[in-house]
Amino acid sequence: MLRGGVELGLRIVLMGTGEFALPPFSALLASSEHQVVGVYTQPERSGRGHHRHVNKVRVLAEEHGVPVYQPQKVNTQEVLEELAFLQADVFIVAAYGQILKPELLAIPRLGAFNLHGSLLPRHRGAAPVQYSIWKGDTLAGVTIFQIEPALDSGPMVGKVETEIGATETSGQLMLRLADLSVPLTLQTVDALEDGSAEFELQDVDQVTLAPKIKKEDGVIDWERSAAEIDCHVRAMQPWPKAVTWLHTEGRKPIRCILHAVRPLSESGPQAGVIRRVGSRLLVGCGSGSVEVAIVQPDGKKAMEAAGFVNGYGVGDGSRFGGRE
Repeated sequence: MLRGGVELGLRIVLMGTGEFALPPFSALLASSEHQVVGVYTQPERSGRGHHRHVNKVRVLAEEHGVPVYQPQKVNTQEVLEELAFLQADVFIVAAYGQILKPELLAIPRLGAFNLHGSLLPRHRGAAPVQYSIWKGDTLAGVTIFQIEPALDSGPMVGKVETEIGATETSGQLMLRLADLSVPLTLQTVDALEDGSAEFELQDVDQVTLAPKIKKEDGVIDWERSAAEIDCHVRAMQPWPKAVTWLHTEGRKPIRCILHAVRPLSESGPQAGVIRRVGSRLLVGCGSGSVEVAIVQPDGKKAMEAAGFVNGYGVGDGSRFGGRE
């Protein structure tokens, strides 16, 4: 960026797609200290009913007058030449959605750095925010690290941490972490420019993995403890959601999404078995029990437990379990 005829700051290429990328990218695009010379993001995808999802990263870049690139495959020779032409000092990556090959990582003068939604080396992989809640962590955070070919293994440059709320879902935590990553990102870029960045190797003995969440991961295992089921329900939001089936005598099982439960320490009935206490809906777990607060029967809107209990004739002896 030219200021008084002198070029200051770093030339930056941003690479990202999801909501997690928006706050740090917005801050870099608005920065008067550095220059974003290009934004790479995934092509728009078709959703249900063939509607195309609006890529908010693309919209953000266009609002700032920055060139946007949306290659189907980012590691092709054509894209590598395109990236080299931009002469970026550094790539900043957040939830891009494509693996970056060594040839691409070698292009920027100072390297490529990724914003990752966990306190590395814990929860390497595609779903760190979900796993932070699913595994019962009390702390979550964002780590910025230099990208290497191995999965999320590069040296760390900075971290920010926060406590996970008792009722926080993955979607809520992800948005909060995205906001928390803004000062971390700006500080890191400044440190890379002035040479003060400190690199910390990851402790390989502390590595855990957070692979991509699958739809079947949403099915509730009622043999788990009440605390584990509460974490699971919150971790599976907004996708794929925590799912179970209501079994009542003489009826076909009904698929239900549980949006909110409250873990109880006192013992309940057997795992998955339902007990009514007035309009309250209690379900036994492997240890303890949970009170279901919000439930959504298949094809219906989400409702409070009282309405579900009365509307579906749920009584003692009904149970939640697998499809069969």
